[in-house]
Amino acid sequence: MKVLFVTGEFPPMQGGVGDYTAVLARALADLGASVAVVTSAQAAALDDSRVAVYPVVRRWGWASLGTVAGLAASWGADIVHIQYQAAAYGMRLPIHLLPAYLRMGRPGIRRAVTFHDLKLPYLFPKAGRARRWAVARLARDCDAAIVTNREDELGFANLGVPRPPRVIPIGSNIAPRLPQGFERTAWRAKWSIAPDDLVLAYFGFLNATKGGDTLITAVGHLAKQGRPVRLLMIGGKVGASDPTNREFARHVESVIAREGVSDRVVWTGFLPPEEVSAAFAVADMAVLPYADGISFRRGSLMAALAHGVPIISTVPRVHLPELVPEENVILVPPEQPADLAEAIARVADHAGLRARLGEGARRLSRLFAWERIARDSLALYESLVGGERP
Repeated sequence: MKVLFVTGEFPPMQGGVGDYTAVLARALADLGASVAVVTSAQAAALDDSRVAVYPVVRRWGWASLGTVAGLAASWGADIVHIQYQAAAYGMRLPIHLLPAYLRMGRPGIRRAVTFHDLKLPYLFPKAGRARRWAVARLARDCDAAIVTNREDELGFANLGVPRPPRVIPIGSNIAPRLPQGFERTAWRAKWSIAPDDLVLAYFGFLNATKGGDTLITAVGHLAKQGRPVRLLMIGGKVGASDPTNREFARHVESVIAREGVSDRVVWTGFLPPEEVSAAFAVADMAVLPYADGISFRRGSLMAALAHGVPIISTVPRVHLPELVPEENVILVPPEQPADLAEAIARVADHAGLRARLGEGARRLSRLFAWERIARDSLALYESLVGGERP
């Protein structure tokens, strides 16, 4: 089985979709698949010779369709699998027409797309209904459409695509692996955190949907209560794909100034995977107050689960039976900093609750193991190459 991934971002570019693609590529190679990646020119090869990386696309415009199709043919791909997130392709149209282009010029190659979210692309001024049409066209022209979570499975019906999607979840892009000789107090000191500080971990880029401003306000509430709270902001601030992140980062910085908590917020900057694991290990809990509710499409949530840290997040928009409040997560209403602060204080004050939540998170993470995700993906590819159209 020869699988060619198409992705707008890929390491060392900063972005969850690129990291996901790299991890899935390795997991598929472990199962014996041949894997290649065609991606943006800013990307680079992996330290894994089993995965061929072609960073050949300088701009995701019309010419990129021919570039991808030519590479798919010359490499002998059985499957072209698009990893879709609108921002990773510059919010432009051409990527939505790649499956149709392949179908006309390379009919023997099967086509799949994973929607990492269902956000509509900008396309051009006053695009209107064309934005939804573009996403629906992308789904229709593929032999299989994949979503990663229950919310997007339900939302997919709004695209008017008659064939339902497959659900294949994402896993954690960061494997729990501590640096050699890790010692918690020493790593806290590295980030100027005292042994007795209450450390809250936030992981992932700043984005208007992730509730960073709500979290900062909650930190302000806790500081006023006299708690020795520190907020460890793990990873880069804004990422490589979504330009709106920069504007939101400026908003978060203004909230930090308003709350007077600049000395309580620690920015790690972009970290290698083992140092991300160290950051989770020095934290007392992960606080992920998504404005649109907790969701299994969030790589930051997957990482917190895999690292077995107590998690406080926000009520999901749809019922997620895997989440058991007080056992593997604490849930509060979105955009309610006082409620969030109260939940943080309760978890901080009860060691038994922290232990139960951490163990519950670790158990839940087993549902999102990469071997399982890769096997489900490979089974789908084999069904397509064998002639079945799910």
